Amino acid sequence: MLKIRLQGTVRDIRWFKRLLKRHPEIRVLQMSDIFSNKGTNRYFRSYVEIEKTDQDER
Repeated sequence: MLKIRLQGTVRDIRWFKRLLKRHPEIRVLQMSDIFSNKGTNRYFRSYVEIEKTDQDER
């Protein structure tokens, strides 16, 4: 399992989350909401837990 912190604009974070969900070799276990970062109004963060899918699930 991997725990990933995404950081970027809200649009970029949403785009990357959709990419992860569609990828055939990745199973998304959990996705957090998008949080604002201190000191900036432009960049936000989100957390994602993923794991590699089994051969049978593809």
